[in-house]
Amino acid sequence: MITELPPAFWFLAAALLAPLFPSGPRKLVLLTAPLLALVAVYFLPEGVHFSYNFLDQEMALLKVDRLNRVFGYIFCIISFLAVLFALQNNDRLEQSAAMIYAGSALGVTFAGDFFSLYIFWELMAIASTFVVLAARDQASRHAAFRYILIHLCGGLFLLAGIVLRLHETGSLAVEFVGLSGLSSALIFIGIAVNAAIPPLHAWLKDAYPTASFSGAVFLSAFTTKSAVYVMARTFPGTEMLIWLGALMVFLPLFYAVLENDTRGVLSYSLIIQGGFMMCGVGIGSALAINGAISHAIVCVLYLGLLFMSTGAVMYRTGKTKCTDLGGLYRYMPFTCVCCIIGAASISAFPLFSGFVSKSMIVSAAGYEGLTMIWLILMFASSGVFLIAGIKIPFFMFFGRDSGLRPKEAPWNMLLAMGIAAVLCFGIGLFPKPLYNLLPFPVDYLPYTGAHVIGQLQTLLFGALAFALLMLSGIYPAEIRAINLDTDWFYRKGGRLFFTNCEKLFNGLNAFGDRVFMQELPAVLARFAKDPAASLQKHGVRLLVEATGDEEHLAKRLAAAEHRTRHAAYPIGGGVFLAVVFLVVLSLCYILL
Repeated sequence: MITELPPAFWFLAAALLAPLFPSGPRKLVLLTAPLLALVAVYFLPEGVHFSYNFLDQEMALLKVDRLNRVFGYIFCIISFLAVLFALQNNDRLEQSAAMIYAGSALGVTFAGDFFSLYIFWELMAIASTFVVLAARDQASRHAAFRYILIHLCGGLFLLAGIVLRLHETGSLAVEFVGLSGLSSALIFIGIAVNAAIPPLHAWLKDAYPTASFSGAVFLSAFTTKSAVYVMARTFPGTEMLIWLGALMVFLPLFYAVLENDTRGVLSYSLIIQGGFMMCGVGIGSALAINGAISHAIVCVLYLGLLFMSTGAVMYRTGKTKCTDLGGLYRYMPFTCVCCIIGAASISAFPLFSGFVSKSMIVSAAGYEGLTMIWLILMFASSGVFLIAGIKIPFFMFFGRDSGLRPKEAPWNMLLAMGIAAVLCFGIGLFPKPLYNLLPFPVDYLPYTGAHVIGQLQTLLFGALAFALLMLSGIYPAEIRAINLDTDWFYRKGGRLFFTNCEKLFNGLNAFGDRVFMQELPAVLARFAKDPAASLQKHGVRLLVEATGDEEHLAKRLAAAEHRTRHAAYPIGGGVFLAVVFLVVLSLCYILL
């Protein structure tokens, strides 16, 4: 029974059923759903399942192969760890939204047609918006509003591309698309929004740091990684992705150095890791695709671990700013160790998970003769160690003493972080099980002398740079500030556009209301009381105004008013008005 249902079903069922239970059973339901989904992913045979006919198209709600099965595994694992970490959070809104979010990501991953993929894509955007909202403060509300607008816009690009592709090819199958026309370009843009490819990346840093201590763990896992999967499925070997990926690994480095919020630093680090994946997908060789997919898998784990570490500190202290933290290693030692393991993994230290995946992408760039890309990736590896490998543990657990004396994180948080840390270290030591899950056969040895020595030199260069910058006072001071990113353009530009549209269209609306709803009906009402008299009065006024004889105008108007009060009008006046009315009706009929 478990293996006969789509993996997403268990998450969606948990989202509907969990709110009906009290706290204890509800948490059990939430913990059970990812495990049942993991069993379903493991036992599902490859091929198409749950196909149906829609719009004369054969749809596949569930299509399983090696590429999406590995994403199914990691999405279920991180969902379980995130739920375990979040047991202290009894917010039913966040719990249900997180389950729908994870289930929708699985739906995207296993969708065999673009129609099913789009439904889960939009459901994922809506559910993740509620995860952001669950923090229930002004910052999260504003961020969630911008978040949903951006993702709905990206979804519209995706939908337009799907419709055009259906018209061009007659197929909705999720398969290789390639950049070859308008439809593919629209699909590419729609995916790029979720992948946080610059300049469409600012939503991530805007929203993720505003989530609750547990909500950010869910957010770090699904949206960008499902976009990596779809990009690998539809646009492998697209050269533009190589350079966009290079931009992703380079640009956020400078923002992360200046960022004061620890979760903001991790958000920029997440974008950088996505850049490595995009480079791998863009290179398109078997080694590069394997590297991109394996890096996505380990990235879910070590970024989840880092967000859990910052979330545990936030839970105990209520603080996330580098300027507010420091010296916590004495009071939260286990959390500190887990954070260091996550930092070593994201920095691609040998013996940790990031090394066995990132080195595949860097090597693929070298094998393809992409010297500039290789240099950028190596520089980014050093930069990531500086901003995430050193900055996060240093300012949060070491550095100056902040005066905070928190307790260690609760047992469930420690267990979730411990499992993630073991996986990060275990994959780094024994990468073969991960390699066996990848879509192409792996003939690659990460632990060669050249790889290990080269990576250690890169990391030591980053450590030396950090030490020299700190000792010389050149390293930018951690200050409370808002760093302007590309979101400035749509924040300020959108507000300016809205203000001008409000003035223009509300002004037109006020003018129309005054003229057509107030003044014109009043004039017509006065005219309709005595049409003949009105015609006489206005006719006399126009005639005398044309001659300029105001004294004569007054006499003629007085005479006209006397006649309207004391005399009857000839029938010709009524006939004239009827003729005018018929002419107007005829013109309206002809013209309209």
